[in-house]
Amino acid sequence: MTTDIILQARGLKKYYGKGETEVRALDGVDLDIERGTFTAIIGSSGSGKSTLLNMLGGLDTPTAGSIRVGNTELADLKGDEATIFRRKQIGFVFQNYNLVPVLSVWENIIFPISLDSRKPDSAFILEAVRLLGLEQKLHSLPSSLSGGQQQRVAIARAIASKPSIILADEPTGNLDSRTSDDVIGLLKMTSKTFSQTIVMITHNPEIAAMADRVVQIEDGKIVRS
Repeated sequence: MTTDIILQARGLKKYYGKGETEVRALDGVDLDIERGTFTAIIGSSGSGKSTLLNMLGGLDTPTAGSIRVGNTELADLKGDEATIFRRKQIGFVFQNYNLVPVLSVWENIIFPISLDSRKPDSAFILEAVRLLGLEQKLHSLPSSLSGGQQQRVAIARAIASKPSIILADEPTGNLDSRTSDDVIGLLKMTSKTFSQTIVMITHNPEIAAMADRVVQIEDGKIVRS
Protein backbone atom coordinates (compact mmCIF):
# COMPACT_ATOMS: atom_id res chain seq x y z
CA MET A 1 0.00 0.00 0.00
CA THR A 2 1.37 3.40 -0.95
CA THR A 3 1.64 6.12 1.65
CA ASP A 4 -1.32 7.99 0.09
CA ILE A 5 -3.71 5.04 0.47
CA ILE A 6 -5.07 4.71 4.02
CA LEU A 7 -7.77 2.11 3.32
CA GLN A 8 -7.65 -0.67 0.76
CA ALA A 9 -10.02 -3.53 -0.10
CA ARG A 10 -9.13 -6.29 -2.54
CA GLY A 11 -11.41 -9.01 -3.87
CA LEU A 12 -13.90 -8.38 -1.08
CA LYS A 13 -16.78 -10.85 -0.96
CA LYS A 14 -19.58 -11.47 1.50
CA TYR A 15 -21.97 -14.33 0.76
CA TYR A 16 -24.93 -15.48 2.82
CA GLY A 17 -26.61 -18.86 2.43
CA LYS A 18 -25.82 -21.53 -0.14
CA GLY A 19 -27.16 -22.83 -3.42
CA GLU A 20 -30.41 -21.28 -4.61
CA THR A 21 -30.70 -19.17 -1.46
CA GLU A 22 -27.21 -17.69 -1.72
CA VAL A 23 -27.08 -13.90 -1.46
CA ARG A 24 -23.96 -12.12 -2.70
CA ALA A 25 -24.00 -8.94 -0.61
CA LEU A 26 -20.48 -8.12 -1.84
CA ASP A 27 -19.18 -9.80 -4.96
CA GLY A 28 -15.55 -8.91 -5.57
CA VAL A 29 -15.01 -5.31 -4.47
CA ASP A 30 -11.71 -3.51 -5.01
CA LEU A 31 -11.46 -0.08 -3.42
CA ASP A 32 -8.68 2.37 -2.55
CA ILE A 33 -9.32 5.34 -0.24
CA GLU A 34 -6.73 8.11 -0.17
CA ARG A 35 -5.62 9.65 3.09
CA GLY A 36 -7.43 12.86 4.03
CA THR A 37 -10.25 12.52 1.49
CA PHE A 38 -14.04 12.51 1.92
CA THR A 39 -15.63 9.63 -0.01
CA ALA A 40 -19.36 8.97 -0.35
CA ILE A 41 -20.61 5.48 -1.19
CA ILE A 42 -24.07 5.47 -2.73
CA GLY A 43 -26.41 2.70 -3.80
CA SER A 44 -30.00 1.58 -3.63
CA SER A 45 -31.41 -0.40 -0.71
CA GLY A 46 -29.78 -3.83 -0.66
CA SER A 47 -26.92 -2.77 -2.93
CA GLY A 48 -24.27 -3.80 -0.40
CA LYS A 49 -23.16 -0.37 0.80
CA SER A 50 -23.84 -1.03 4.50
CA THR A 51 -22.16 -4.42 4.25
CA LEU A 52 -19.13 -2.77 2.67
CA LEU A 53 -18.91 -0.15 5.41
CA ASN A 54 -19.12 -2.82 8.12
CA MET A 55 -16.31 -4.75 6.41
CA LEU A 56 -14.10 -1.67 6.08
CA GLY A 57 -14.59 -0.95 9.79
CA GLY A 58 -13.85 -4.50 10.89
CA LEU A 59 -17.37 -4.94 12.31
CA ASP A 60 -17.93 -7.99 10.10
CA THR A 61 -15.64 -10.49 8.43
CA PRO A 62 -15.59 -11.11 4.66
CA THR A 63 -16.20 -14.46 3.01
CA ALA A 64 -13.10 -13.74 0.91
CA GLY A 65 -10.74 -10.89 0.17
CA SER A 66 -8.61 -8.54 2.25
CA ILE A 67 -8.87 -5.16 3.96
CA ARG A 68 -5.90 -3.07 5.02
CA VAL A 69 -5.96 0.03 7.20
CA GLY A 70 -2.59 1.71 6.84
CA ASN A 71 -0.13 -1.18 7.08
CA THR A 72 -2.45 -3.40 9.12
CA GLU A 73 -4.32 -6.33 7.61
CA LEU A 74 -7.61 -6.55 9.52
CA ALA A 75 -7.73 -10.34 9.16
CA ASP A 76 -4.52 -10.59 11.20
CA LEU A 77 -6.19 -9.04 14.26
CA LYS A 78 -7.87 -11.39 16.71
CA GLY A 79 -10.40 -10.80 19.50
CA ASP A 80 -9.52 -7.94 21.83
CA GLU A 81 -6.70 -6.89 19.52
CA ALA A 82 -9.22 -6.14 16.77
CA THR A 83 -11.53 -4.26 19.18
CA ILE A 84 -8.73 -2.06 20.48
CA PHE A 85 -7.48 -1.35 16.94
CA ARG A 86 -10.96 -0.23 15.88
CA ARG A 87 -11.34 2.08 18.87
CA LYS A 88 -7.98 3.75 18.19
CA GLN A 89 -7.92 3.84 14.40
CA ILE A 90 -11.55 4.00 13.25
CA GLY A 91 -14.27 6.39 14.35
CA PHE A 92 -17.91 5.54 13.68
CA VAL A 93 -20.85 7.89 13.13
CA PHE A 94 -24.18 6.07 13.05
CA GLN A 95 -27.60 7.12 11.75
CA ASN A 96 -29.14 6.61 15.20
CA TYR A 97 -26.33 8.49 17.01
CA ASN A 98 -25.75 5.62 19.53
CA LEU A 99 -25.20 8.02 22.43
CA VAL A 100 -25.32 6.69 26.01
CA PRO A 101 -28.45 8.34 27.49
CA VAL A 102 -27.19 8.53 31.09
CA LEU A 103 -23.90 10.22 30.14
CA SER A 104 -23.41 13.92 29.51
CA VAL A 105 -22.27 15.22 26.14
CA TRP A 106 -18.66 15.43 27.35
CA GLU A 107 -18.79 11.93 28.87
CA ASN A 108 -20.21 10.54 25.61
CA ILE A 109 -17.45 12.19 23.59
CA ILE A 110 -14.61 10.72 25.67
CA PHE A 111 -16.32 7.37 26.34
CA PRO A 112 -14.40 5.31 23.71
CA ILE A 113 -11.10 6.74 24.96
CA SER A 114 -11.94 5.87 28.57
CA LEU A 115 -12.58 2.26 27.55
CA ASP A 116 -8.86 2.01 26.77
CA SER A 117 -7.91 3.78 30.04
CA ARG A 118 -6.30 6.51 27.97
CA LYS A 119 -6.19 10.19 28.89
CA PRO A 120 -8.19 12.31 26.45
CA ASP A 121 -6.45 15.19 24.70
CA SER A 122 -8.75 17.83 26.18
CA ALA A 123 -7.38 20.72 24.14
CA PHE A 124 -7.85 18.79 20.89
CA ILE A 125 -11.37 17.66 21.85
CA LEU A 126 -12.42 21.14 22.96
CA GLU A 127 -11.32 22.50 19.58
CA ALA A 128 -13.55 19.92 17.88
CA VAL A 129 -16.38 20.83 20.27
CA ARG A 130 -15.96 24.50 19.37
CA LEU A 131 -16.02 23.77 15.63
CA LEU A 132 -19.18 21.73 16.11
CA GLY A 133 -20.88 24.43 18.18
CA LEU A 134 -21.32 22.30 21.29
CA GLU A 135 -19.54 24.45 23.89
CA GLN A 136 -22.74 25.23 25.77
CA LYS A 137 -23.97 21.62 25.75
CA LEU A 138 -21.10 19.72 27.38
CA HIS A 139 -23.00 19.05 30.62
CA SER A 140 -26.33 18.26 28.92
CA LEU A 141 -27.83 14.80 28.53
CA PRO A 142 -28.60 13.54 25.00
CA SER A 143 -32.35 13.63 25.67
CA SER A 144 -32.22 17.43 25.91
CA LEU A 145 -30.61 17.83 22.48
CA SER A 146 -32.12 18.09 19.01
CA GLY A 147 -31.37 15.41 16.42
CA GLY A 148 -28.82 17.65 14.74
CA GLN A 149 -27.09 18.35 18.05
CA GLN A 150 -26.97 14.64 18.91
CA GLN A 151 -25.38 13.92 15.53
CA ARG A 152 -22.78 16.61 16.21
CA VAL A 153 -21.97 14.88 19.49
CA ALA A 154 -21.56 11.62 17.58
CA ILE A 155 -19.15 13.35 15.19
CA ALA A 156 -17.16 14.79 18.10
CA ARG A 157 -16.98 11.34 19.68
CA ALA A 158 -15.70 9.86 16.41
CA ILE A 159 -13.02 12.57 16.14
CA ALA A 160 -11.94 12.55 19.80
CA SER A 161 -9.61 9.56 19.69
CA LYS A 162 -7.83 10.97 16.60
CA PRO A 163 -8.62 7.96 14.39
CA SER A 164 -7.11 7.53 10.96
CA ILE A 165 -10.55 6.98 9.42
CA ILE A 166 -14.13 8.00 10.20
CA LEU A 167 -16.88 5.76 8.83
CA ALA A 168 -20.32 7.38 8.68
CA ASP A 169 -23.41 5.20 8.19
CA GLU A 170 -26.25 7.33 6.76
CA PRO A 171 -25.36 10.14 9.22
CA THR A 172 -28.15 12.38 7.91
CA GLY A 173 -30.85 9.70 7.67
CA ASN A 174 -32.87 11.03 10.62
CA LEU A 175 -32.33 14.74 9.93
CA ASP A 176 -34.20 17.36 7.92
CA SER A 177 -32.57 18.69 4.76
CA ARG A 178 -31.18 21.88 6.29
CA THR A 179 -29.67 20.07 9.28
CA SER A 180 -28.35 17.38 6.91
CA ASP A 181 -26.46 19.99 4.92
CA ASP A 182 -25.05 21.42 8.15
CA VAL A 183 -23.88 17.99 9.35
CA ILE A 184 -22.17 17.17 6.05
CA GLY A 185 -20.54 20.59 6.05
CA LEU A 186 -19.24 19.93 9.57
CA LEU A 187 -17.90 16.52 8.54
CA LYS A 188 -16.04 18.13 5.64
CA MET A 189 -14.69 20.89 7.86
CA THR A 190 -13.45 18.52 10.55
CA SER A 191 -11.91 16.29 7.87
CA LYS A 192 -9.85 19.20 6.56
CA THR A 193 -9.06 20.66 9.99
CA PHE A 194 -7.88 17.40 11.55
CA SER A 195 -6.62 15.67 8.36
CA GLN A 196 -8.95 12.72 8.82
CA THR A 197 -10.25 10.39 6.15
CA ILE A 198 -14.03 10.05 5.93
CA VAL A 199 -16.03 7.32 4.20
CA MET A 200 -19.80 7.88 4.27
CA ILE A 201 -22.65 5.80 2.92
CA THR A 202 -25.87 7.46 1.81
CA HIS A 203 -28.81 6.82 -0.49
CA ASN A 204 -29.12 10.57 -1.19
CA PRO A 205 -27.29 11.74 -4.36
CA GLU A 206 -27.46 15.39 -3.25
CA ILE A 207 -25.70 14.57 0.03
CA ALA A 208 -23.17 12.41 -1.80
CA ALA A 209 -22.37 15.27 -4.19
CA MET A 210 -20.89 17.24 -1.28
CA ALA A 211 -18.08 14.67 -0.93
CA ASP A 212 -14.72 14.78 -2.73
CA ARG A 213 -15.46 11.49 -4.47
CA VAL A 214 -18.56 9.37 -5.11
CA VAL A 215 -18.43 5.56 -5.36
CA GLN A 216 -21.57 3.76 -6.52
CA ILE A 217 -22.29 0.17 -5.61
CA GLU A 218 -25.09 -2.02 -7.00
CA ASP A 219 -25.70 -5.75 -6.55
CA GLY A 220 -22.53 -6.06 -4.49
CA LYS A 221 -20.26 -4.62 -7.19
CA ILE A 222 -18.76 -1.16 -7.65
CA VAL A 223 -20.19 0.31 -10.85
CA ARG A 224 -18.72 3.84 -10.55
CA SER A 225 -15.74 5.16 -8.61
